Amino acid sequence: MHVLVCASQKGGSGKTTLSGHLAVEAEHAGVGPVALIDTDPQGSLAQWWNAREAAAPVFAQTALDDLGATLARLERSGVRLAVIDTPPAITASISQVVAHADLVVVPTRPSPHDLRAVGATVDIAEGHGKPLIFVVNGATQRARITGEAAVALSQHGTVAPVTLHHRVDFAASMVDGRTVGEAAPKSHSAREMRELWLYVQDRLSRLTRDARLMPEEKPDRLAVRALSALPEEPMPETAPEIEPEPETAPIPLPEMPPELPAVSLQEVLAEPAPYTGAERRSGLDRREGQHGFFGAAERRAHPFGRRATDRAFGKHKMEAT
Repeated sequence: MHVLVCASQKGGSGKTTLSGHLAVEAEHAGVGPVALIDTDPQGSLAQWWNAREAAAPVFAQTALDDLGATLARLERSGVRLAVIDTPPAITASISQVVAHADLVVVPTRPSPHDLRAVGATVDIAEGHGKPLIFVVNGATQRARITGEAAVALSQHGTVAPVTLHHRVDFAASMVDGRTVGEAAPKSHSAREMRELWLYVQDRLSRLTRDARLMPEEKPDRLAVRALSALPEEPMPETAPEIEPEPETAPIPLPEMPPELPAVSLQEVLAEPAPYTGAERRSGLDRREGQHGFFGAAERRAHPFGRRATDRAFGKHKMEAT
């Protein structure tokens, strides 16, 4: 029997919803019998299962201290997969459950608070030597933070290639004990959950080396196929001759204008130049024999960005007008 644990120290990450959906998808994929175990004192998963009409998956009521004995009884009864929901923010309880896991699934919403909280869960999994995968849950369509969250999570472990987006049908399907795949099997949410289970199933099969658990098919965008080599073509014995390009007449260059007489800088400064608005905007100041950029350090020194001489010049210009 294999044990799948949904764990996260952050509350509201979607552990209960993900546990119920993965268990039902496992049953539909033929991995059953599947058993659900709720170790959260709130009992949300147990309440959902009590509202469910279908008999599968089964539910196993147990205390946290008796978890090991309960798993042993389920294995003897023929259960192939146990999906366990964990409580939030109780590190000792999560650690007890993770100790029995073959794979830990950590749902994480793309928010700064959820990303900061994954460190404690990662430490617990690493302390017990358990593999884990992150599932980005409750994401917004085409949101930049979703990709940034996946990149941040990839620094701590494997991120599932399937993102669960925020949609109302996820929560609405859980009201009467169903899943989104049972309530709306053709919806986008149902397709995402099916693809997520196929990935988890493949991952769990490889970790436990159980060939019977390997899924028969995978979605095309999740399949990893070996790159096939290109067909080898026989090389020609002699290289083909390259025909020379036809000669073309050279393009005549345009005639250059006659050179202008050289003018020294002293002659330019000696000539009086009128002060215009264009020169002022371009930063060139020729008043009072100055030649430089208008307002580099002196404009910044004045609180209003101009010098006193500028305001006097403006006033004189207005009176002249």
